[in-house]
Amino acid sequence: MRTHHTVTLLAAAACLALTGCSDADADHAGMSDEGKPAASSPAPQQGTAPEAPGSAASAAGIPPSPAPAQRTIYLAALNNIDPEIVNGNDDKAISRGLSQCQSMKDEKDPTKRVESTNRRFIGPNHPDGFGPTKAAFILAAVQTNLCPTY
Repeated sequence: MRTHHTVTLLAAAACLALTGCSDADADHAGMSDEGKPAASSPAPQQGTAPEAPGSAASAAGIPPSPAPAQRTIYLAALNNIDPEIVNGNDDKAISRGLSQCQSMKDEKDPTKRVESTNRRFIGPNHPDGFGPTKAAFILAAVQTNLCPTY
C-alpha cells in the first residue's frame, strides 16, 4: 500500500523533526556515546531579514527567513538526520528549505513532496538525494520549522 507507506514515513518524519533525533539514534536523542548530553550546536549565523508580507517572495510562496532560534532548531534537525545534509553550509540548507516550502505550497500529494525533497537536498556523497526515508524526515523538518502552514 503505497499511500499507507508514505503516510507512515511522514508520521515518522514528523516525530523525528519534533524530537530532534535521527532514525539511527532515536533511543539516545540528544545524548553523546557516553550517555551525557550532546554538545550544543554552534551559535547560528544571522539570516537575511524577513520578507515583508506583500513582497514578491511572499507572493511566490517563499516564507520569510526563520528567526535565529527557529534557524538553530531547523539546522539541528537536519544534522540529526544526516550531517551531510547541511555539510557546514547553513545558509544553503536554509535556502533549500525555503525553496522546498515554495514547491510544497501548491503540491499536496505527500509522495510528490518527498520526491521533490529528495531531488532538492543533495550532498557530496548523495548527488541523487538521500533516499525516500531521509527525504521524508527532511520534509518534516522543513515543514515543521520553516512553513508549518503549507
